[in-house]
Amino acid sequence: MLRASPLAIAALGAAIAAQSVITSASTPLSIESPAKGLRLVGADVSTPPQRVPLGEGELLQGLPGSGSLSAEELQKWLSNAANHAALQPVLPVGLDQGELDRQGLKANPLTRAKIELGRQLFFDPRLSIDGTIRCASCHDPDHGFADPQRFSVGVRGQFGTRNTPTAANRLLSAAQFWDGRADSLEAQAIGPLANPTEMGFSHAAVVGLLEQVLGYRIQFETIFAEGVTIENAALALACFERALVTGPTPWDHRARRSAFEVANADDLAAVADAAPEDLDADDAELLADYGLLIRATEAMPLSAPALRGSKLFFGERGGCFQCHAGANFSDEQYHNLGIGLATINTNRRVEPLAANLETTIDWGRYTVTKNEADRGAFKTPTLRNVTQTPPYMHDGSLATLNEVIEWYVGGGHRNPWQSEKIQPLDLSVDEQSDLVAFLEALTGAWPQVERGRLPE
Repeated sequence: MLRASPLAIAALGAAIAAQSVITSASTPLSIESPAKGLRLVGADVSTPPQRVPLGEGELLQGLPGSGSLSAEELQKWLSNAANHAALQPVLPVGLDQGELDRQGLKANPLTRAKIELGRQLFFDPRLSIDGTIRCASCHDPDHGFADPQRFSVGVRGQFGTRNTPTAANRLLSAAQFWDGRADSLEAQAIGPLANPTEMGFSHAAVVGLLEQVLGYRIQFETIFAEGVTIENAALALACFERALVTGPTPWDHRARRSAFEVANADDLAAVADAAPEDLDADDAELLADYGLLIRATEAMPLSAPALRGSKLFFGERGGCFQCHAGANFSDEQYHNLGIGLATINTNRRVEPLAANLETTIDWGRYTVTKNEADRGAFKTPTLRNVTQTPPYMHDGSLATLNEVIEWYVGGGHRNPWQSEKIQPLDLSVDEQSDLVAFLEALTGAWPQVERGRLPE
């Protein structure tokens, strides 16, 4: 019996639904015997990477136990060579369609030791100048690793000027920030540390602080040949964030089942009415695989409104897929939707731009490239778990998904630089509700993440 391969099925599913600048010291594992025990430096690349599923298991749950991490606990854990072995991350259903889009792993391979160090840094408020702000203050696990406020609050009660996007699914993303000014996750990870509005430190001060905390010093000197450096802090933070992914959604299971049904339509029809004794081994395997897909869709059913919304999303009438494409529902590009440009009341380009507009408007990608075509363009965000990350848009100006859909239906705010993809949509109120239902069906479970257990 001729059957479609898993890769062919995955490719068909996508059709139906539709590297890092900082280098790692990837030296072979070396073992020394200093006075206080084993010292292991670098990722172990001498053996094939261990396949580890992301989005589940103990990978982000920290060291076993409770309370602050003692030097003795860390030394014992770090002495296990398995914690320094390179990992091959396995993406959850849905995100696995982006297997070829993974970023940064060659230059900065994942290891348990780097992921755990990055987790500690992510949740440690000591990395801010006044000890009040941590990465998780703005990338809050209780709010989809984003911030429910329009603008995040940094040190000394200062407000930022852009809404905080989610820190999840960064494994499938290269350039970071709304304007893409950081060309890697490593570059992004340490940016807020030295931002006077966010965490308010300097990179040199962060290094000095980490060197004073024995638990951190032990980890850096064990994991990295250079010990405590801001670059190595970036590597660890990036490893943690790349391991942070959302789980399968009702849409993912429905799309995978639909892809299987299309790819194997003739075979499924041939065995539909067959008696069990008439099935050969291939038939039995086919039905077993299909049964698993059916049970997955029954466990996470896709509602009728969400199904109708998916047809609008991926169809010409909605056209959402033009930008929200791929496994992470983002084309990783920059588009002008007219958000934040209410003071621009013409479609005609006027050069030079008035000085007050040049300085009072957030011009997004243009601030990085200085290309006129990039004015007012911002990066397409992921839509996975989007129900958990309001408010929306780079300025947090839209409070609900209903408001987002209404903005697109109205064609955004016309301006000289607006994307040609943004056009008014002829959608009824019910159809707009169906689109929201589809977005709600892009919600998956989060992995368990330890938020405490920091070095004493």
